[in-house]
Amino acid sequence: MTTVFIKAQHVTQAILLDQFGVLHDGRKPYPGAIEAVTALADSGRSSHGALGKLEKLGFPKAAFSGAITSGEVCHQALQNRPDDFFQALGRRCVHITWGTRGPISLGDLDVQVVESVDDAEFLLAHGAECLGRPGNEEPREASLDEIRAVLEAGAEKGLPLLVANPDIVTVSGPDLIVMPGTFGRWYKEMGGQVVLLGKPAPAIYEVAMEMLGVQDPKEVLAIGDSLEHDIAGAQAAGCDSLFIAGGIHADKTGVQLTHQNLNVEGMESLFRDYGTQPTFITPYLQC
Repeated sequence: MTTVFIKAQHVTQAILLDQFGVLHDGRKPYPGAIEAVTALADSGRSSHGALGKLEKLGFPKAAFSGAITSGEVCHQALQNRPDDFFQALGRRCVHITWGTRGPISLGDLDVQVVESVDDAEFLLAHGAECLGRPGNEEPREASLDEIRAVLEAGAEKGLPLLVANPDIVTVSGPDLIVMPGTFGRWYKEMGGQVVLLGKPAPAIYEVAMEMLGVQDPKEVLAIGDSLEHDIAGAQAAGCDSLFIAGGIHADKTGVQLTHQNLNVEGMESLFRDYGTQPTFITPYLQC
């Protein structure tokens, strides 16, 4: 879950943009998204490693002021131990991570990856494909059923689960793929303690606003396609929001690239289901 941001020129002082489902589908940009970002852009941008994928997809890197990922928020929390919860958390974890998308390194943290829940003090979910192994060993591929079994064991032991990417699913071309937020949902249903370290949790908005030098959340417009994360998070943070109806909820909103008419009844039902109400709605991010 990466949030990129732009310094705006008018009443809205900053724009927070979700990537997947808003700017691109993981493989290619949505039509008009590059032009929209360019039109929104101001001068004097700073770079960030997370912007590299956007640049490869054709988005001008100079259009963005920077980026903050939920993984970075998680990393900072584990490194700085900012409150009583993190100070008491312990150091040994079972790590659910990525394989083909690139495993997440914990090498510079005072955290030890263990393979057994019996040896762990907490669970950490960065990805949805693999289970980490001690030292610098490559993580091993794990099925969703195996990951669920690990979660069940963790919940039975009373371990907290840190979710470094709370997205439930994300777009990958025409498909939706499982994301770590799904594990957070499962874990909560199992009676376990879940700590979200990305949207809709407020920390990522606070970090982004601090980086941008913006104090009033009403000067921020958050753009996203997930009602549960992007829109609910913006609403809780006090920011205005722009809902991209052609993202992960496209099957309910009726929006497709070839058919951008909004299904008003479908959207109103979605808003009721998620208890959210975006400030603005558009099929895709376009000029």
